[in-house]
Amino acid sequence: MLALSAVISTPSVVPSCTSLCEVLQRPIESTQYAAGDYRKKLKARGITVSMSRKGDCWDNAPMESANGTLKVECVHDEHFATREQAHLAIVEYIGYYNTERRHSSLGNIAPAKFERRWRAESNPTTQASSQ
Repeated sequence: MLALSAVISTPSVVPSCTSLCEVLQRPIESTQYAAGDYRKKLKARGITVSMSRKGDCWDNAPMESANGTLKVECVHDEHFATREQAHLAIVEYIGYYNTERRHSSLGNIAPAKFERRWRAESNPTTQASSQ
């Protein structure tokens, strides 16, 4: 729950979302998924728990891919002296991953830019009223 609190309190990690935006959270352990206060906190922020449905291994694939990238680009070969150093490095990386790192699956742009572009194209009245 500490990790969840840290991530949702960092604006660059979890962008402001409207009802169209869906955030997935991968629980560290299945017991976390079942914890009432954990589920309430996620629901209050509009975050969907990323747990595979029975027989569907693809449900969690995007989250597993992001975690794999984080491990390779941020954690592997690093030796953090404290948990706090590791925590700060990971939070900083997630902010970079969402706002700066280009993703080939999104046309080589960052997720935040992709989302802004998608929102503008999906709701042209918002774009016209902001000009």
